[in-house]
Amino acid sequence: MVKPDFSAIHHVAIIVSDYQKAREFYVDILGLPIIRENYRPERQDYKLDLQLHDAELEIFAVQNPPKRPSFPEAAGLRHLAFKTADIEATVDYLKSHGIECEPLRTDDFTGEKMTFFFDPDGLPLELHE
Repeated sequence: MVKPDFSAIHHVAIIVSDYQKAREFYVDILGLPIIRENYRPERQDYKLDLQLHDAELEIFAVQNPPKRPSFPEAAGLRHLAFKTADIEATVDYLKSHGIECEPLRTDDFTGEKMTFFFDPDGLPLELHE
């Protein structure tokens, strides 16, 4: 039997509570290009597909989703990490848009700079240089 080829991540999907806030955050502030944007009346939700280099970020906006259990951390997706070439400039940009970042630190294993910030629903997002 041949092992399957898991060569890349196709997409990551997240659920948001406020479509307009999430769209402003991910599209207007983070600058992720829109691939598709649809309202699905049968589900009464929005689905926004964003380009993230060779992968996609799917945003689902549903009515009254349960809150994300972050502290203490729950099983499942821990955070989404974005690669950046200049972490200091990226942090300055985020701060100029009212988005607070944790202090920069160095990854204990790779020696690369990193920090965390949060989306409008409190999803932890990492910057990694």
